[in-house]
Amino acid sequence: MDETSSSSDAADEVLLQSLNPQQRAAVTHGMTPLLIVAGAGTGKTTTLTHRVAWLIHQGIDPRRILLLTFTRRAAAEMLGRVGACLRQMETNTARGVAKAQQSAIWGGTFHAVAVQLLRHHGRLIGLEPDFSVVDRADSEDLLNVVRQEQLKPAEGKRMPLKETCLSIYSRCVNSRDPLKQVLADLFPWCVEFEEELKGIFRGYVERKEQQHVLDYDDLLLFWNALVGTEAGGAAVRKQFDCVLVDEYQDTNVLQSEILRHICPDGRGLTVVGDDAQSIYSFRAATVRNILDFPEQFPGTTVAKLEENYRSTQFILDASNRIIAESKERHEKNLFSSRTGGQRPQVVACMDEDEQADFIVREVLAHREKGTPLKRQAVLFRASHHSLGLEVVLAEQNIPFHKYGGLKFVEAAHIKDLMAFLRLAENPLDIVSATRVLLLLPGIGQKRSEQLMSALHANQGDFAAWESVSVPAAAKEYWPEFVHLLKYLGRASRKRGQANPVESSLPIEIEAVRKFYAPLLELKYENPVVRGNDLQQLAHISARFKDRADFLTSITLDPPSSTQDLASNPVLDEDYLVLSTIHSAKGLEWNNVFVIHATDGNIPSEMSTKDEGQIEEERRLFYVALTRAKDHLYVCQPQRYYARNRWRDDYTLPQLTRFLTRNARAAFDWRLPDQDEPIVPHAAATAETVPVTPAINAHQHSRSLWQ
Repeated sequence: MDETSSSSDAADEVLLQSLNPQQRAAVTHGMTPLLIVAGAGTGKTTTLTHRVAWLIHQGIDPRRILLLTFTRRAAAEMLGRVGACLRQMETNTARGVAKAQQSAIWGGTFHAVAVQLLRHHGRLIGLEPDFSVVDRADSEDLLNVVRQEQLKPAEGKRMPLKETCLSIYSRCVNSRDPLKQVLADLFPWCVEFEEELKGIFRGYVERKEQQHVLDYDDLLLFWNALVGTEAGGAAVRKQFDCVLVDEYQDTNVLQSEILRHICPDGRGLTVVGDDAQSIYSFRAATVRNILDFPEQFPGTTVAKLEENYRSTQFILDASNRIIAESKERHEKNLFSSRTGGQRPQVVACMDEDEQADFIVREVLAHREKGTPLKRQAVLFRASHHSLGLEVVLAEQNIPFHKYGGLKFVEAAHIKDLMAFLRLAENPLDIVSATRVLLLLPGIGQKRSEQLMSALHANQGDFAAWESVSVPAAAKEYWPEFVHLLKYLGRASRKRGQANPVESSLPIEIEAVRKFYAPLLELKYENPVVRGNDLQQLAHISARFKDRADFLTSITLDPPSSTQDLASNPVLDEDYLVLSTIHSAKGLEWNNVFVIHATDGNIPSEMSTKDEGQIEEERRLFYVALTRAKDHLYVCQPQRYYARNRWRDDYTLPQLTRFLTRNARAAFDWRLPDQDEPIVPHAAATAETVPVTPAINAHQHSRSLWQ
């Protein structure tokens, strides 16, 4: 063996030494299609990033590797870990190569990669590269313009609102199902409006084309159209030798079609996911993609990751039993070297109040034993399920953070500022124009439409607004308003144009913020806190190369939270985590409390229409259980109070159907005010543990009549 070969083998061993046998087999797989079925906590990200590094070390040009994820953060984390793997294998003479290789990889979300490819190849399908991308809220507003023009009110009929219309449109695009089927399956109350909706959707598509904007769904739709053509497909396939996809169970039919166009025979294609964690059908994701992958790509190797590095074996035993009831799945059995700990517990609470009291006591007890609040989480099926608990936590002065609230860029004041930038970037953007014009006192919908017509007639030159008349209430703002937009418009000259105005994005945002400040005080409460958010937005913008990149990036992957309207900033150094199960996916805590484990809540009564929905609810429950590392509590209130104007009433719910007789064998049963289980291992038979009665009730009853 020559010195080069020996050095290469040594580098390979350095890369693979930390992997278990299942991970190693997946990482070193060849170029035939590969499906990695990665159970919860089994090192999915480690395996995927090591595979990318291994492919590069085997000679694949990193510029010809496409790594698709579902969030920008996941993409950044994975690329960073690929770089770390490559640096592990570097020799002293090759220092610095890893960093260059890492930066050369095409990595990002489906939507972000779509933007890049469409800007580069879009003309092959008649798309100019200077399009703008609008977020969901702006898409709803634009669609609503068409809706109001076309949909005539009908007496006694429930007309679909803009949010419903866009949901229907999005479902049709991503599921590839016809409108008639989508309406019948998911929106039956809108079936009678099928023809009206077709007209609205046609008008919506035309309006987007006129304004040179694409929405989220367009990015995938146009990408699929691009790779579906002979020229476009060849151009994109020519760019990539290997395509790797994370969280494949969360893909929709449209994304699956894109992959089949890019990798028609599956060569170089690797997908990673867990069918047991497919829980996003409401976003048109389908578990069929991962279940049917071996049939869609003949010759697929299925590699299973089953060694769990997160949870105790007791927790895995319970989780395995829950998911084993699934009608169709990739078989796997999670195991762990963590064999100690406490068995999961079903806590039979009298009602919601006792459930809340139990959680408070148990959380504080674990805190006293050394587990911080932030390493403990309360999970629930729907956001409103935590409201009673939140009241108790506030009364006990226990800080908490709730996941699943308002996103940073969905806050009204953030959208206002972004609208200024969007309008400057694209003067044809009627949604952004309407938003900024309506901020000014005295300007209403009709006047804003007139002003937009004047702007369009002048080819988007904001100088057209210098000589127009505006209502008296707006006059003190109007000259500065027009000056600001002219400044922003000059700053948005296309790259390459002679003598562009020198400006930085933070300076532009500061100019908008200065003009907007008095309007902010007029329109909203908490102007100081909101003003701090705008300053934070300026800080964020400094990381982007230009305004177009900033607007696209923030739209596709917005920051998740801000300290604004929901509550005062959390100043405590520790806090309990409250989260919907959907928002908890991908996270982990030492202790997990799953609340409201009753039929109608888990599964949700809204998701029991068919077997497919029930199966997804089972997977959702499984996701909740597998977030726990050390302790798992499943709480069952045994009655719920329903208060109305006539009387107080209560119901007696059933334990969630997912805790079957077989599944209950993995749990202990306890009461909230007792530390020890009342029925150790009782669920194995689901029978009451034999006891010696203090009296014989039947005999006592008979004695009354002797």
